[in-house]
Amino acid sequence: MLTAFIIRQALRALSRNKLRSALTVLGVMIGIGAVICVVAIGTAGSDRIQEQLGLLGDNLVWVEAGGRNVSGVRTGTGQTKTLIMDDLRAIAAQVSEIRACSPQSDGRVQVIYANQNWSTSYRGVTPEYFDVRKWTIIEGGSFTNDDVDRASNVAVIGGTIRDVLFGTDDPLGKVIRVKGLPTRVVGLLQSKGQSTMGQDQDDVIMIPYTTAQKKVNGNSWLDDVMCSAVSRDAIDPATDSITKLMMERHHIREGQDPDFNIRRPEDQINAQLEASRTFTLLLVAVACVSLLVGGIGIMNVMLVSVTERTREIGIRMAVGATEGSIQVQFLGEAVMLSLVGGAAGILLGVGGSHLIGGMLQWPMRISLGAIATAAAFSVAVGVFFGFYPARKASRLDPIEALRFE
Repeated sequence: MLTAFIIRQALRALSRNKLRSALTVLGVMIGIGAVICVVAIGTAGSDRIQEQLGLLGDNLVWVEAGGRNVSGVRTGTGQTKTLIMDDLRAIAAQVSEIRACSPQSDGRVQVIYANQNWSTSYRGVTPEYFDVRKWTIIEGGSFTNDDVDRASNVAVIGGTIRDVLFGTDDPLGKVIRVKGLPTRVVGLLQSKGQSTMGQDQDDVIMIPYTTAQKKVNGNSWLDDVMCSAVSRDAIDPATDSITKLMMERHHIREGQDPDFNIRRPEDQINAQLEASRTFTLLLVAVACVSLLVGGIGIMNVMLVSVTERTREIGIRMAVGATEGSIQVQFLGEAVMLSLVGGAAGILLGVGGSHLIGGMLQWPMRISLGAIATAAAFSVAVGVFFGFYPARKASRLDPIEALRFE
């Protein structure tokens, strides 16, 4: 009963100055709405980064042919010829933290079908590559280990290649020319979209690595060895073990430049994820400043209200109202202002999040925790910034209050 009475009194008092109350509510509404929007956008951004991490591969450890310092001249990445299949076999046999490996021999090539042609990337791999890189074949199938052994002219193509060369036609079974080599399409890769570096991951053609080495680029060495660790926690030990093994196999002494690089794309993604979280926290802090401004607005309005209603306070005290009841009355008005602003801010934040998500084409996930936190903040703002005006009202001298003009 007491709570309902306080709410009615607060609403009645606030309705006397509708414009002033609305402007006060606006500050809290913008602050709460901004916090919810920022949290939702930050969560969506983190989800997209996590999605990119999943698309990179299954606990990927990437061994890349590196550069050496020869007579003071440093060769670039991929310019050595010392990474070979025996290295891959040694890694698979001796590094227990690695569960699967695939070689990679890659480059650029012109592909032709009928009157269409396209310059694209090719990767010479084994069937294990699709598992290591978590790349699903949505139509057809992969080439087999027998195809690898025979250096067969078969290929699995990405979505971009399908769209450019075949349009709406079914590519399976069709023969394309890869650097003049007649190659039968046996599978179509699931789309991965753009990488974190903005590269089209679907603009690619996969062929057996033996076909790439013997018939396309004429190399006997590998550009990369793609490995999958048994778990995410095993990536660091696997990296250390591979480094030690490769140094021994390539007879590289301590202090010398290695002729290989070991890359962990997960580190780059995690760095982006941490940057995203930091940026989100920064934006939340900025949004909280808006909430602070709204709270100061509540305090100012309540101080004006106490001054305007000094005689009313004096009359209530003269007929028996206690300091506590006066304080609760004005504190209730401040909390009511912040609650109304909080409710409007939640609606603004949820609506704004979906609007921004539609513009960015990001699936927004509104956190119930963020909404609950926003509601708690709105109450806290009302209590914190309403306490001083309410206390000032309750400490007025009744006689002086009755004399106030």
